[in-house]
Amino acid sequence: MKKSFRYIVLSFVILFGLSAPQAFAGNKDRSGQAGAPELLINPWAASSGWGNAGMSFVHGVEAIYGNVAGISSCRTLDVNFTHTSWLVGVGNDTRISSFGFLARVGESSVLGLSFMSFSLGEIPITTVGNPDPNTLGTYKPNLMNINLSFAKAFSNSISGGVNLKIISESIKDMDGVGVAIDAGIQYVTGPFDNIHFGITLKNIGPTMKFSGDGLSLRVFMDNTSNQQFTMVQRVDDFELPTQLSIAAAYDFLFAETNRITLAGNFCSNSFTNDQFIVGLEYGWKEMFMIRAGYTYENGIWSKEGILYDDGCMNINRGLSAGMSIDVPVSKKEDAMRFALDYSYRDTYTYGGTHSVGLRIIF
Repeated sequence: MKKSFRYIVLSFVILFGLSAPQAFAGNKDRSGQAGAPELLINPWAASSGWGNAGMSFVHGVEAIYGNVAGISSCRTLDVNFTHTSWLVGVGNDTRISSFGFLARVGESSVLGLSFMSFSLGEIPITTVGNPDPNTLGTYKPNLMNINLSFAKAFSNSISGGVNLKIISESIKDMDGVGVAIDAGIQYVTGPFDNIHFGITLKNIGPTMKFSGDGLSLRVFMDNTSNQQFTMVQRVDDFELPTQLSIAAAYDFLFAETNRITLAGNFCSNSFTNDQFIVGLEYGWKEMFMIRAGYTYENGIWSKEGILYDDGCMNINRGLSAGMSIDVPVSKKEDAMRFALDYSYRDTYTYGGTHSVGLRIIF
């Protein structure tokens, strides 16, 4: 076990060293320069209910986003369907559909696969020569992330995992495809396994670049000529929003059926402000859970909000809340379970973000 642990730590240190120039190079002057911002959106209902505070012990399908080491807790098979209404009230009704499942493939190994798809609605086509949005039809952007994950429990205390993600962004005549890697470790200790630690690196990968016919256009040779030629515009590549998270949590256990968990998470973002997240979750018999969290970053307490304060780079006010109902189908210890999750994230404008999820645990 000690040898395996050393290998995990060494691999993580190497990965951290490779990503350190990106992970700590961020400042407010670089805000907006990264691409694929959807990689920083948590599409799952349970873990987003307390602002991603529980990344040190997140488990199940949701760990693919939070800390991939947590998928190692899967017993046999986990399935999760989640629907998110992102920024309720925005013009095109942005919605996020997520699906994932886990399968145990060995005594201590788990494989996972998940899909995250954005529906951004239809956007009117306009051009310099024809700015009328009602004449040229519409187009529909497509955003999808595909995750393939693997995790292994090296002992009762420590687990590690890695996640390969494929990023796809496209419209009718232009697209961009990229790849990235996440890696994470979770450690549990204490007399009742009630002390949790976790660290994860996300979105480590090469730059992305768009290509396609949408970058070409027909132009005249000069003002007096009728001859045309095709000109292809050059596009610059862009980096991914690398993130480092360090999290911890403590479970307060009462009367064998009640649990209160205090959790914290520090996120270092390469292209936006660093964030400090705290959360609290109450659980009764692990069948009913209610949670709340707060995410702090520089400028979030501005009176005006994101639209007027240069210090704030996040549309969220910081508050989040949620609940889960998790019930077994029988009284057997290893019985199949059904769980329903809900979360709400407050925002400066629009009507906030709502997520509803259904989990099936075998």
